[in-house]
Amino acid sequence: MKRILLIKITSLGDMVHTLPLVSDLRRAYPEAKIDWVADASCADIPRWAVGVDRVIAPPLRGFKKSRSWADLRAIIGALWSLRREKYDVVVDVHGVYKSAIVAWLARSSRRLGYAAEYLGEARAVFAYTQIFGPHGDATARHKMRMVVANGLGYPLDPVEHYALRVPAPATPLNADGVPRAMLFHATSVEAKKWPAQRWISVGRTLAERGYKIQLPWGSPAEREQSEALAAEIPGAEVLPRMTITECAQRVDAAALVVGTDTGFVHLADALGKPSVMLFTVTDSQHFGINTPGQSVSVGARGVVPEIADVLAAIDQVTGGQSRPQLAAASLG
Repeated sequence: MKRILLIKITSLGDMVHTLPLVSDLRRAYPEAKIDWVADASCADIPRWAVGVDRVIAPPLRGFKKSRSWADLRAIIGALWSLRREKYDVVVDVHGVYKSAIVAWLARSSRRLGYAAEYLGEARAVFAYTQIFGPHGDATARHKMRMVVANGLGYPLDPVEHYALRVPAPATPLNADGVPRAMLFHATSVEAKKWPAQRWISVGRTLAERGYKIQLPWGSPAEREQSEALAAEIPGAEVLPRMTITECAQRVDAAALVVGTDTGFVHLADALGKPSVMLFTVTDSQHFGINTPGQSVSVGARGVVPEIADVLAAIDQVTGGQSRPQLAAASLG
């Protein structure tokens, strides 16, 4: 196996879920070149992945919004770049029309993808020459790893390995030594939100323990929500608008990350940060994080976590750290 094409186009959390698969492929085929097709809006994650040799990043989301010639030219350029190489195998773990079209356009006679019943868009199955076998009951991440390992015929390490290097910030973050707790309260799905008063209660408790609370946001509405929470949490900081890289650097510098089922909380877990993920309407067993001693998910489909549940989870992932100097030490 000399060259492998991996296709996972969006979104941020799904990109993070794909990182252990990259580690699997690198371990199974140490000499192979691994290319990854990702939307330009999410391409930072594969660029940071140890083991990925080339990232092909067409601005598909950008073109959908702008319909600009510049984005169209960039997409055409990305496709020409894709076609320059011949691949021993193409692995589409996204499973929609756009990823299937990329797989079909790639120069390869072997294209792996999910069966129609597991695809986001069933007719995308047209692009595949080999269908992944049954995947059984497992987390979303492990299912992906299992089907690819079975399809390509290599043994699967039961441990997930995230090989990820976030670039260092231009200037050191948190130079005052005060431990930061990032609260990712915002979500695009209203039903996934955790009540604001509960965020305030958790934020106040963490502030009393010596953490400085940081509140990120990604839209004007989310900024207003962050400002409203900050007004009720002593010393809380509403962060500025950030790029994916800037936010990832903040996550990497944090002592604790708490948030809903969002990409940056998945990223925090991948970076080895103490992390708590909150669920209200989706399956925490399938989509959650659970690294012993490091991360845990609370709540479930139809079960909104209580404040006490979240604080207990925080104690679990921080080793019960309640003093500022102990939390600061975890920053390394």
